[in-house]
Amino acid sequence: MTITTFGFILTGVFLNALAQLLLKAGTNAVGAIHLTSENWFPTGIKLITQLPILGGLTCYVISVGVWIIGLSRVDVTIAYPLLSLGYIVSAIGAWYFLGEAISAQRIMGIGVIIVGVVLLTRS
Repeated sequence: MTITTFGFILTGVFLNALAQLLLKAGTNAVGAIHLTSENWFPTGIKLITQLPILGGLTCYVISVGVWIIGLSRVDVTIAYPLLSLGYIVSAIGAWYFLGEAISAQRIMGIGVIIVGVVLLTRS
């Protein structure tokens, strides 16, 4: 895998993780969502007017384009497992930006993911 291809794959991963963080920030502003037949429309309006949610959806759209470019250059059996890096990025981002806790068990899981990604990219 070339550095350029790896760059496209990583960009897709980072954009995907950023999208998740933005969507979570937007839903934090709205609060817990409990849809009923009476409130689905006002809730939908409230969600689509949240700038973080719009930003997250934009990141998703861009990430798909970048991901397609990456997939055109590398086997899906290599590219798809690299998406697991998004777990690491989103966990760190959620801790740093959203104040979510990262337990020792989550840190160990992140370590396992890193080992797996290293093994995949070296094969």
